[in-house]
Amino acid sequence: MRLLIFLIFLGVNTFALAQPNCEAYKYFGDELKYKACKAAEKRAGYYQFSRKYQEALDEAIAIDSTFAFAYRAKSTAYLKSGDFLQWKYLMDQAVKFEPSAQLDYRGWCRYQFFRDYQGAIGDIELLDSLVDYDIGHSVNGDYHLHLARALCYKALGERELAIGIIEGLLQDSTYFIGIYDFLHLGVLYLETKQYEKALLAFDRQEKENDLAENRYYRALVHNAMGEIEAYQSQLLLAKNMYLGGRKMFDPYVEQMDKIYLSTIEKALIAER
Repeated sequence: MRLLIFLIFLGVNTFALAQPNCEAYKYFGDELKYKACKAAEKRAGYYQFSRKYQEALDEAIAIDSTFAFAYRAKSTAYLKSGDFLQWKYLMDQAVKFEPSAQLDYRGWCRYQFFRDYQGAIGDIELLDSLVDYDIGHSVNGDYHLHLARALCYKALGERELAIGIIEGLLQDSTYFIGIYDFLHLGVLYLETKQYEKALLAFDRQEKENDLAENRYYRALVHNAMGEIEAYQSQLLLAKNMYLGGRKMFDPYVEQMDKIYLSTIEKALIAER
């Protein structure tokens, strides 16, 4: 059921990135943005890297140089092709003209693709200061943006601050638990030697979305506590789950706290 809800959410989240409703601009009397929006619609059916796709967005920007959606849509091809400087320029323009609608994407990409932790924190916190509603999730739906902010603080060595952010989220009755939330919290507890709390977090992760990573880090907790038999059994479970495809996954980048089969096997060999 949780997976079904997540997939539905992801579909909604993806739809939110689609072409704006041009008629809305017309309804509110913004004729210039209406014309720019209609020009941007001409890219439909063309590949993001194609000239036709980019020319449609260029036409939209020529009509209205403040049409943030066109800058963001143009930026995607540059992100995928590795031209990060051009991506950054275009996204900066999108944020300049529509910060409350664009900071989430720029902030998430700073975290996911560039490991620009300070930049990501700045974007997420600025967005939170600009709106009076939930700032929402990452584009791929894996993380609430505040969870991503916590991971940024962890990467910068601020583990206690990261723990506080995640604990605060999980204590909110309206918060929708992410597929890796308790895993990351458990690893943070492990890294700060709060072993009993780590085990509780890994228990919750097991119930929400059990993974090879969950079992591997649980094994490390047992090892730190001198529980060698439990350490070995959890490593074996981690290996079996990894081989069965139950592991963290992102098609573009290596995720924080992700492990690999070689990591598990190296630990198993060391125990022989």
